[in-house]
Order: sequence, then C-alpha cells, then structure tokens
Amino acid sequence: MRPRRVQPVSLAAALGGLDAALPAITVDGAPVGDSAVASLQVTGVAVDSRDAAPGDLYIAVPGAQRHGAEFTAQAAAGGAVAVLTDADGAALIGAGPHPSALPVLVAERPRLLVGPLSAAVFASQPADAARPALFGVTGTNGKTTTTYFINALLRALGRTTGLIGTIEILAGAEAIPSTLTTPESPQVHSLLALMRERGLGAAAMEVSSHALEYGRVDGVVFDVAGFTNLTQDHLDLHGDMESYFAVKASLFGAARSGVGVVTVDDEWGTRMAAAATGPVVTLRTDPDAPEAPADWTVEAIEPAGLGHRFTLRGPGGTALALSTGLPGTFNVSNAALAAVMVLASGVDPEDLQRAAAAHDPFTVQVPGRMQLISDAPTGIVDFAHNPDALVRTLAAVRRPDPGSRVIIVFGATGQRDETKRPIMGAAAARLADVVIVTDDDPHDEDEAQIRRGVLDGALAAVRAENLACEVLEVFPRAEAIEAAVAMAGERDTVLVAGRGHEVWQEIKGVNHALDDRVELAASLTRHGFSVRTPVAIES
Repeated sequence: MRPRRVQPVSLAAALGGLDAALPAITVDGAPVGDSAVASLQVTGVAVDSRDAAPGDLYIAVPGAQRHGAEFTAQAAAGGAVAVLTDADGAALIGAGPHPSALPVLVAERPRLLVGPLSAAVFASQPADAARPALFGVTGTNGKTTTTYFINALLRALGRTTGLIGTIEILAGAEAIPSTLTTPESPQVHSLLALMRERGLGAAAMEVSSHALEYGRVDGVVFDVAGFTNLTQDHLDLHGDMESYFAVKASLFGAARSGVGVVTVDDEWGTRMAAAATGPVVTLRTDPDAPEAPADWTVEAIEPAGLGHRFTLRGPGGTALALSTGLPGTFNVSNAALAAVMVLASGVDPEDLQRAAAAHDPFTVQVPGRMQLISDAPTGIVDFAHNPDALVRTLAAVRRPDPGSRVIIVFGATGQRDETKRPIMGAAAARLADVVIVTDDDPHDEDEAQIRRGVLDGALAAVRAENLACEVLEVFPRAEAIEAAVAMAGERDTVLVAGRGHEVWQEIKGVNHALDDRVELAASLTRHGFSVRTPVAIES
C-alpha cells in the first residue's frame, strides 16, 4: 500500500538529510555526491525485490539464507533505478551471470539506512505538514488488543484512524491482511505516507521486538509509545531476558517517541520507566501488585458480564469510569493503557469519558483474541502462545459453575524458544482439567519432538504435584479440536490457544489452510451445540 502521489526525490537530497553517524555511501569507491548518480530521482524504497516498483531504490541486504543482491535483476525488472548494497552484495552483482545495468551504491551496513532513506523518500512524517498522530505499543502480550482499543477509542472521539499490526493493516476503511506484526521499514513509511495522503487523524501500530531488532521502525517517530508487560518469549532471537528488555526499552528513547506510557505492575515495568530517556507517564493496573507510585492507577475492578468495570484514577483527582466487555483482567490492563496513551496525546479526560460511555470502545472484538465462538459450552479461541499469556487466559476462562471443566487444546511453535515448551505444559496441567497437546506451526521442526517438549512439562507437573488433570496427545490439530468438543458438556469451557487469528499452518515449508475458529465452530455444530452467529473471521 503506497501513496498515489510521491514527489520524486534526488538521491542527493534523500542522503543529505541523513544522520552523519550513518554509514557513508559510495559509488565506484567515491562519495556518492561526486557521482552523477547523486541527481538520480527516486520515488520509493524496497528491500524485497518482489516489491520493487518503478522509480525505487532497491536496498539489497544479507538475508538468513540468501543475499538480496542475488535478486537485483528481479528488482530492476520491477522498475528499480538503483541498488544500494554492501561490499559482498556488490561483488555478487558484478560476478553474476547478468551484471546489473543499475547504478550500484555501496555502504558498510546498508540495513541501517533502510528506515531513514524510506522516511526521506516517502516523506512519511514531515515536520512541515499535517500528519497522523502515531501511537506505538510494545510488550510481550496485549499489543494487538491495545492497538485495537486505541483505534476504537480514537474513532469514538471522531478521528479517522489507521492500524498496523499482526492481524491487519487499516488505512481508513481499507483493510489488508498482515503477515508480520510490524511490516518492513519501507512498507511502514509508505503506509504512513498513504495515511497522511488520505488525511487520517491518527494511527496505532504494534511494535514487536523483532521490528526493533531488525530496524523495521527505524526512522519512525511515535507521538506516544506504550508498554504492556515483559514475560518469557522470543528468547530464540534475543538469547536472554535482559537482551529482550534492552530491545524493548529502545522504543522509549527521546529520539523515537514523544512520550512513553509504561505499565509498572512488576519489576520489568518499573525498570522500563526508569530506562526511558524521554518523558514518561506511569500506569499501575494490578491492584495486587506491590504499592508503587504511578501517575495513573486502576481501581475498583468488578465483573460486568463477560468483562469488567473499573475506575481509572489520575492526576488532579481525575477519575474515569470505564469498562471492557472482553474477558480477563488483562484486558482491563489493555484498556487502561489505551486510555492513558490517548490522554497522553492531549485528549481531555472529560471528552474521553463521554466517548467511552457513548461508544463502549473497549468491547471491540479483536480477531483471535479471547474470541467467543459458543456459549454452552463456552468455546474460545485465543492467541496465548507463551507461559504468561497461557496462565492469564486459563485463569480468565474458568467458569464458576459447579462441576464445570476447562479443556485446552494447544501446542508450541517449531523453531522457536524451546525452553518455554515444558513451562507451558506445566502451566496448562495446573490450570486446566483436560490438556490436549497438539501441533501449532511446526515449520521445519519435527512435530513429535515439539509435542514431546510440551507433554514432558505437563506430565512432570501432574506427577510432582499430584494433579488430577488428564493429559492427552492428539494430532493433527483439527482432530484435537474435535476430541475436545466431543468430551465437552454445556457447562465446560473449550479453549483453543496459540494461533488465534491465523488461517494457515506451516509444515515443512507448505501452508495448509487451518483456522481454529472455523474448526471449533464446525466441531461444535457437528456435536449439536449452538454457535454464535456470525463467527467473525476478519483476518
């Protein structure tokens, strides 16, 4: 999704505004300014040769398996007018069977230039023109729901909005499916330029640790950045929790965000607020957390239907009566964070209170996040795919009815942090009555090996803690869902966790159609249970 009109920019102008600390760019060993290439006009940036469009600068960077320079001919066929790469990439281009007809620019670390050049070429956030207010949300869990809440609240306040995240990308009313939590940097900047072109008032974006680590939000400035929480996940990328924390904390630098809103329910949140180098607003949402000073606090949480009512109390005696219709007190935290982030952008508390009362923005359905498929039994699909999220979700779905059971179907993703598999298995055994271990997205890893990691944790907990939980291994996933529904009664809860909104299961490089919501609804119907109509499949 690109803006319809992009003013051509010379490479000299695009490069001229870059930070001097960024890698120098040369042509044939000389500074680019000394070359005729400096006057070349570009209208876009691409890091994937398949995305290259007429007028693009193709930035060829090393990948996990192949170097982007190997695909320069494909970028040229798409209309790219120049290629920027590193010395290895330049050598590949020169040694290829079909040497590139494009000018080749060389920098020591071209990946560092992708974001700043995209910002300059697409003019995504110009200082001298109106642009959407940008809200970024990071943290292990709750990013998606919080951005949906922000989006709904801003609409309730009369803003036209955009959304960039795991499930979909919205530019006003237009929606497209999303394949990454945060798209690549050229796509982010072109989307922001498109939103500016369409006159949107605000946009909310999920900011994953992968996006920060790989530079996908380089060159982006957030008006308000928010932090949900930090729990074990993605250690396959970051190695340890300290490194994971450091990557998340980089979002709250003064050059990256105007103001940060940090949830300080635990030590990680407290440390995040302290590490920020820009202005910070703190939020405490857990009444059971150790007492700590915070600018905003959540109080008086009480059940209301499937969700909760609560009071958000802030500076100067401000007290807002808010509610969310989504299950789980973690959604109270997500709603409170969304509210404080919007307040931090300059919205008056009285206006926010009126909008919340009139439009109920924190009850917006988020695809695959605590999505209710049926009422009797309670059938729920959720994205919980790490230990903390699984614990919170299992606690939230337990019904008070005497004799009711929780039956969970879940697995673990292949080629990801293996250490969390037994932890998740043990957590499920402690909090569910029946645990059905199945396949998630195995990718290229052996499915049985992944299941064994989860099963070992569940069975070890059952033995060591004398748990009454029944642990089963059923695969493939559709059969596991069928087995869960077959043993469920009307007072039970069937929770299918781990994949949420996803509609494809990747096995050995092949995508197989599989949507937990569709499978659960079909199984419920086959067994004579009523399904909520419609079961929204937005993604």
